[in-house]
Amino acid sequence: MADSRSGKPGMTRDDLFNINAGIVRDLITGVAATCSKAFILVISNPVNSTVPIAAEVMKKAGVFDPKRLFGVTTLDVVRAETFVQEITGEKDPSKTVIPVIGGHSGETIVPLFSQAKPAVNIPADKLGPLVKQSVIKAAKGEKGIVEPSYVYLPGVGGGDAIAKDTGVEYFSVPVELGPSGVEKAQNVLSSVSSEEKQLLEACKTGLKGSISKGVEFIAKSPETK
Repeated sequence: MADSRSGKPGMTRDDLFNINAGIVRDLITGVAATCSKAFILVISNPVNSTVPIAAEVMKKAGVFDPKRLFGVTTLDVVRAETFVQEITGEKDPSKTVIPVIGGHSGETIVPLFSQAKPAVNIPADKLGPLVKQSVIKAAKGEKGIVEPSYVYLPGVGGGDAIAKDTGVEYFSVPVELGPSGVEKAQNVLSSVSSEEKQLLEACKTGLKGSISKGVEFIAKSPETK
């Protein structure tokens, strides 16, 4: 879902929210009414709030399937990998992968440099098509597909444990994809470093506010009551 306004110089996340919240609400209202089984990939910022908005609209319509709702956060992974490669001088993108968890803005983005391992790095302009292709491949039955995504934890496999650890219902982690969408959220929290634990505390505080903002927006929207 990219039918929204991108940030302009000087714009804050609140500015983006005020513009995009209504757009996402109205688009998802249409999805709920006409194609409720669609896979929904949200890239409209602020993703930390717009994904909860999408979920709340689908809940009110009685058609919410957490396995089919994704907040796209792959760009954060590419940024982290690029940052590390600039330091190490590594030229082969397959030699660097950095898990990035949490959310998709500011202090909620937590790169786990302690868990770096070989993987394929994807150019930023290929991210949208990549995630779309991954979802399509999984829907056709292909196994072993893992993508970072901001998901509703209580509704996906492995999500309850992550929700318990973080205290939030929405969180970005690597997720295993299958024909029905998210099959399992991978819990990478057990092996974070002490420095990363400190970053996670700030992340959780930021996420709670963003999530509540999205949920409250729909609660106060007469169009979805």
